[in-house]
Amino acid sequence: MMQKKEKIEFAKRLAKDLKTYKTCAVMETGATPDRLVQKVRNQLKPEAKFVVARKTLLLHAIGDDPELKKLVEHVNGNVALILTNKEPSEINEIVTANRMKMAAKPNQVSPEDIHVESGETTIAPGQAVTDLKAAGIDVQIQKGKVVISKSKVLVAKGAKVTTPVSKALKMLDIMPFEAGTKLKAALNNGLLFTEQALRIDRAFVEREISANFLQAHMLSTSIGFVTEYNVSELVKKAYISAMGLGVERGLYEPEVVEKLLAKAVMEAIKANSVVKPASEEPAKE
Repeated sequence: MMQKKEKIEFAKRLAKDLKTYKTCAVMETGATPDRLVQKVRNQLKPEAKFVVARKTLLLHAIGDDPELKKLVEHVNGNVALILTNKEPSEINEIVTANRMKMAAKPNQVSPEDIHVESGETTIAPGQAVTDLKAAGIDVQIQKGKVVISKSKVLVAKGAKVTTPVSKALKMLDIMPFEAGTKLKAALNNGLLFTEQALRIDRAFVEREISANFLQAHMLSTSIGFVTEYNVSELVKKAYISAMGLGVERGLYEPEVVEKLLAKAVMEAIKANSVVKPASEEPAKE
């Protein structure tokens, strides 16, 4: 534990660093496994400084600086500060990419249905069979192997995981929960990015641009508003409309004549099929 003098020196150094780096991000660490936090820390090196300290020390370093004070409401619970010259989006991309599967613990609420599938297991017969049955899993012993005889939803979405189910899932190596790291906020050159704003990543922007472009393209084409993206489509549409009008009005234009002749032939064939031939007169003696 740091002594009072060490705490004062730590706060002074951190206060200086906070004004040196372009970006200061607050990462939540409370519900995150230590090995996952360490993984993020290693990935950020050497382009970022990772600071873990008590809330009181962090707030003392922030002090009365009007810009840094924007972070105060986000510095609660167990957090770490990430100091870097990278953009918040870059840091957030690294942080949120780190996720890991976790075993279910008793009384945890399941975010999705937890399934167990039928088939052989690698579990040895014995007490394990009793434990699996206690969790509500249909099991049998077949040729010396523990076999789940029937697939089922063991825990429904929104339901709590019981102790027997937690034990059974661990035995079956089913890890239905996921842990990850995330940023609570990031301050970049005085501009605060909240958690909601940080969710707007490159993939989200690309999807939005694509969807909006498609809507704009369809609208501009439907009303005949010419752009560099729909001009060929509009020209083609205009050409087809002009050809249709020419045929309908019987305009003897070079590109229409062939279609008019084809139309005339079709009408002649149709007329010929409905007109009965004249009866031949009997020959005179």
